[in-house]
Amino acid sequence: MPLNMIVCCKQVLDPEAPPASFKIDPSTNKVVPPPGVPPVVSPFDEQAVEAALRIKDQQGGKITVLSLGNNLLRDVVKKPLSMGADELILLEDEAFEGGDSWTIAYTLATAIKKIGEYDLIFCGRQAADWDAGQVGSGIAEILGIPSVTVAKKIEATDGKAKVERVISDGYQVIEVTLPALITVSNELGEARYATLKGIMAAAKKQPTVWKPADVGLEPSQIGAAGRRAKLLKLFQPVKEGKCEIVEADTPAEAATKLAARLREAKII
Repeated sequence: MPLNMIVCCKQVLDPEAPPASFKIDPSTNKVVPPPGVPPVVSPFDEQAVEAALRIKDQQGGKITVLSLGNNLLRDVVKKPLSMGADELILLEDEAFEGGDSWTIAYTLATAIKKIGEYDLIFCGRQAADWDAGQVGSGIAEILGIPSVTVAKKIEATDGKAKVERVISDGYQVIEVTLPALITVSNELGEARYATLKGIMAAAKKQPTVWKPADVGLEPSQIGAAGRRAKLLKLFQPVKEGKCEIVEADTPAEAATKLAARLREAKII
């Protein structure tokens, strides 16, 4: 039976960018985008797209991708379309900037209500920038539907989803009634590459853009105005190391001195 699926995807700074390229503006507690490093779709969200595509491959259906932000790069947010998703809706406005997990979950859930019918909602297990892992469960809570987190395999039949959920010593199998929300983990496997045909098709598709008023969102509940978490300080940890050279005339003497030094430092 074909399913209506929604996948929430976030544009993030490339997590593979060199750490030295990241800078923080202490006056705003924000990361300064590294120059010359384009953003990407959060890798966990790409795997959420892949999970939806595998279900679509088996039984058909429609995949709607939902992204939130401001000044979203079309070449980036269209990637799920080039992978095989059917539709892209952008919640795009400067009022969405500066939000926290609550405002993002509230905004996405409100947009999903506007979309209407859905059987499955997919999110990445966490965004690759903040790693909070809260938005997916928050959306499910607001919508009043069941959720399963950190999934590695999903099968959907007869109005239910059978989910293999990653745990510390293996996995557990959970069955939920649809509609439901599932967050997808990297154990699902690599997301598929976009084909040339898919890239060309995505280039022709224009996303639907919704402003806060289009979804009926209260300005006081979105972006920085609606934050419920307060960020006290954002900083890069300082790593310091000391090196001490053990000098000796022979390797045996060096080993003896090294052992004595380690014992003195109570390491051995």
